[in-house]
Amino acid sequence: MKRLVGRIQPYAWGSTTALPQFLGTEPTDDPQAELWLGAHPLAPAGLVTDEGEQPLDAAIAADPAGWVGAASVDRFGPRLPYLMKVLAAARPLSLQAHPDRAQAEDGFAREEAARIPRDAPERTYRDNWPKPEALCALGDFEALCGFREPAATYQLFTALGVPAATDLVSPLQSGGAAELEQVFGTLLRMPDARSLVIAVARAASVLASEPGPVGRFARTAAEIGSYNPGDPGVLAALLMNRVSLHKYEALYLPAGNLHAYLRGLGVEIMANSDNVLRGGLTGKHIDIDELLRLLDFTPGPVGPVPIEQVSEAVYRYRTQAPEFALWRVDVDHAPSDGTAVPAHGSGRVVLCGDGSVTLRSAGVDLGLGRGQSAYLLPEEAAVVRGAGAVFVGASGLS
Repeated sequence: MKRLVGRIQPYAWGSTTALPQFLGTEPTDDPQAELWLGAHPLAPAGLVTDEGEQPLDAAIAADPAGWVGAASVDRFGPRLPYLMKVLAAARPLSLQAHPDRAQAEDGFAREEAARIPRDAPERTYRDNWPKPEALCALGDFEALCGFREPAATYQLFTALGVPAATDLVSPLQSGGAAELEQVFGTLLRMPDARSLVIAVARAASVLASEPGPVGRFARTAAEIGSYNPGDPGVLAALLMNRVSLHKYEALYLPAGNLHAYLRGLGVEIMANSDNVLRGGLTGKHIDIDELLRLLDFTPGPVGPVPIEQVSEAVYRYRTQAPEFALWRVDVDHAPSDGTAVPAHGSGRVVLCGDGSVTLRSAGVDLGLGRGQSAYLLPEEAAVVRGAGAVFVGASGLS
């Protein structure tokens, strides 16, 4: 059982205050977007030892089975199969999706053969792993996720009252997945969308206070349009479902799912990959053809992840990803002598999401305040007690 020190990623969309408040540190006036708590080689977390900090990926490389578990090594190789993060969005992220395993292996091989440096801005596949992910809100959280039913989208564009935009989405009036793909591609490839995006955002600002679906649609258009004037991705994003999460609700984003987080603080867990296909709302590299190739255009509403209560205080967020599992322990509701940390048999990241807790293993105590974390070995039995809530990241095999 070792204390874990995460690594901050200063992406431009990050909040200047949310992560410092969560971690109890002083803000720097610079954006702090993500806290990485894992062993990805781009930013491995540090283990606090008597000899100083040791990178988690180095410890795993020296004894993979001892640090991540034999079953995980057999299935995924000598690496931590998941990456856990805390994400703090102050403004919309890019329109993005992630590959499945076959797509990642193929794309990585192509870019390796083309000798594109792995840290090059134009690089899309930085590793050969898939990247399904889940996000659990730590408060109110807003996101775009998946495609709305096409006919409903057409009606919302009609209500907005911008004929040029309505004409562009007219195939959706009685269409399905094929028409969604056609319209989405057309919108992203518009050669000069600035005037239309501004017109849509202006019309949306008038309707943003309306109740119901029209007002929600208009608020989305006005919000993302204000941050991305002239970006055709604003129009493409309006084909998507808007999802509002409350505290401790979660989304699951499988491979091929188009999404864009809008704002909020949450715990994120994903397969241990940094592969992102972007289509708009960003100054980073965009590859529309590759994004269209891997997207799932099946329309339909998106709901929160099912949560299974496995004991008095322990909850598991159910997803289909074999690489990761996410658990929450409501320590306030645990017995006074504590409750066992779940996922025994897997190397685990334990993050205190609220309050103050104590981990006990083999007679040794480790205190964690909000924002602090620890790493537990697969065969290490530990009990958590105190007040608050902790999140546990583990292999999906656990």
